[in-house]
Amino acid sequence: MESREVPDGTVLEWERLADPEPGVHLWKITYVSQGLKVKGYWAVPESREALPPLVYCRGGIRSVGMVRIARIVTLARRGYSVFAPFYRGNDGGEGREDFAGEDRFDLYNAIRLLKGLPQTRNDLPALLIGFSRGAMMALLAAKECEGVGPVVVWGGVSDLLLTYEERVDLRRMLKRVVGHPRKDEEAYRQRSPVCWAECIKSPVLIVHGSEDEHVGVEHAHRLAAALEAAGKPHALHVYQGRGHVFPREEDEQVLDSIFEWAGRVWQSPVE
Repeated sequence: MESREVPDGTVLEWERLADPEPGVHLWKITYVSQGLKVKGYWAVPESREALPPLVYCRGGIRSVGMVRIARIVTLARRGYSVFAPFYRGNDGGEGREDFAGEDRFDLYNAIRLLKGLPQTRNDLPALLIGFSRGAMMALLAAKECEGVGPVVVWGGVSDLLLTYEERVDLRRMLKRVVGHPRKDEEAYRQRSPVCWAECIKSPVLIVHGSEDEHVGVEHAHRLAAALEAAGKPHALHVYQGRGHVFPREEDEQVLDSIFEWAGRVWQSPVE
């Protein structure tokens, strides 16, 4: 494969898409990750200045939970250069997702890629927003990857063993992709931030709906407790009566609070 000779994070193809709204430009980018061709969206508002980098970590797997253009536009219009990797094997990309296993490198290489794109500040660490299973990806990056700033986990999975217990409908997929939790417990622990909170090197904001039926709010409480025990900076915002996806008006209000928090902690040192 030709791309195996190309460094990770290298852009192979740019596809300019129609502007999703006035003042916001959108590209589909193909880049290299572990020798594979992986795709993602880059959205950036018109600006004469370089903008802070933000990486959006999607939830789901394969076609379920694919990156929505409307979502990254909402983030970009707030003054950010936003990249959202699809993860390997999606939209014609090479390889196959493994639910925060090797595909985590698609995020790590997206961070590297974003810092080199036009109109993007490379002097700032990237803000990461991980939704649902994207929370595992974002926190793995905060554990293992350079150039990561504040991390927001929204409706995020923090304990994959708990997900196996909660989501009977996902057990077949989890056994196929990750393994059986009794035989492959370590694979579950490697994907579960509650098991290695002491290794997280970024401030973390936890956002969760109290009535989330896809990822129970217990994930938020367990992550907060693990970060507290490890002495790591974090904040927990539980929204009463809300589920996995918030109503539009409240969603915007939550984004306001997220960016206010990120602005306060962006350059806070983490021991």
